[in-house]
Amino acid sequence: MSVRVRYAPSPTGLQHIGGVRTALFNYFYAKSQGGDFLLRVEDTDRERYSEESLDDLYQTLNWLDVKWDEGPIVGGQYGPYIQSERFDLYQKYAKMLVDNDMAYYCYCTPERLEKVREEQKANKSSTQGYDRHCSNLSAEERAEYEKQGIKPVIRLRVPTEGKTTFHDVLMGDITRKNKDVSPDPILLKSDGFPTYHLANVVDDHLMGITHIMRAQEWIPSGPLHIILYKAFGWEPPIYCHLPMVMGKDGQKLSKRHGSTSVRDFREKGYLPEALMNYVTLVGWSYDESTEFFSKEELEKVFDINKIHKAPGIFDYKKLDWFNGQYIRKLSDEELKEKLIPYLVKASFINDEITDEQNAILDQLIPCVKPRLKVLSDVVDLSSFLFTNPGIADKEMFVAKKMDLESTTKALVKAYEILRNGLDKELPFEEIENEISNLATEMDVKVNGVFTPLRVALTSSNVSLPMNDTVNLLGKEECFKRIERAIEMLEGEL
Repeated sequence: MSVRVRYAPSPTGLQHIGGVRTALFNYFYAKSQGGDFLLRVEDTDRERYSEESLDDLYQTLNWLDVKWDEGPIVGGQYGPYIQSERFDLYQKYAKMLVDNDMAYYCYCTPERLEKVREEQKANKSSTQGYDRHCSNLSAEERAEYEKQGIKPVIRLRVPTEGKTTFHDVLMGDITRKNKDVSPDPILLKSDGFPTYHLANVVDDHLMGITHIMRAQEWIPSGPLHIILYKAFGWEPPIYCHLPMVMGKDGQKLSKRHGSTSVRDFREKGYLPEALMNYVTLVGWSYDESTEFFSKEELEKVFDINKIHKAPGIFDYKKLDWFNGQYIRKLSDEELKEKLIPYLVKASFINDEITDEQNAILDQLIPCVKPRLKVLSDVVDLSSFLFTNPGIADKEMFVAKKMDLESTTKALVKAYEILRNGLDKELPFEEIENEISNLATEMDVKVNGVFTPLRVALTSSNVSLPMNDTVNLLGKEECFKRIERAIEMLEGEL
């Protein structure tokens, strides 16, 4: 059997981590089996449909370099299958079910359905949902409704007795009593639009989908879809419902944990290779030790049977670590290219980089490279170099267990050591050792001496190592900034 899978999102929101993991699992499984990966846009929910969401879908898959293998030709390449362009198909198959008495026309008005719901609620009825009022209408009764101009929906005729079972690769057999399945759900709305259930099953069959890998939240729809497959006389695909993606607190991943949309991760400066690698490991592992995989390696080794049954934990700190490792694999020139847009956005450099700015970047890149978790970190780490920061708040100079007087004294003495060492062109390690010894002499912690020096140079508590900061600024600029800070602090005493 040739494997055919699909990713079938609804364009009603931005692509998030859970959805992208589903896409990646489908994609890598198809590639590992020499099969096909299809993209289908399930855009039948027109009220929530959004062009922005559709654009975000394409941008996300392009950014991750995930390409689908077939579809309608658009502009010389495969476009996705789009459900809103296939309505004739859904109407054809819905009517086929009616002709075979597997479905029927329903003329119930919204008012009648609301009344039924209220009565069921008031009577605390064990049976909730549609009461199958139209399931056995005579031809005359249907004609009367038609004469009134009522446009019917088409409902599936769900068996009221027995059970329905389907097999899941991860969870084994899943069985539901038919009476607990949604009672005669709508397949085709009165405006001709299909519901999710009809469009989903028809498309999966016509596209020859062999395996459906989707989130566990879709398990409740499984029995209904199996009933629909049986009504058509079709063989259902193999199901694999993927465990949820959780935060470290054991709750479903959401905005309270941090960013969940891929757009946010992209804008912050995560590399697609790092995100792809890490997300694929959220709920799947090749063995007990291997963590780093290229896209090409995952296309070969991904195994559906190695997906975990337990929920996957999304650890933001682990992603940061992964991203840092991938950043350090880049050449300095590659990294410079990726950092420039963040520096331009921060107005540190111009779109058209001057020779002077280019020289500064060449000096900066090796300094920031070991310290970047995400590309956007470069803005905070380098702002001291591209702007002339004002004097920082005096509280920033004062380390723990220090006061303004002792801080000022420490800065004055540290400046003497730094200036003397730079003028004599001593090795910076020697200068730093002398400043550390100063802390011992003053009986303060090392931060009590280095913090005011760092803040004087950068007006920030986030900075590069002292050696890099001094080299990038140049000694004359360093002296100016420290003297200005000392003058300010002495004026506060």
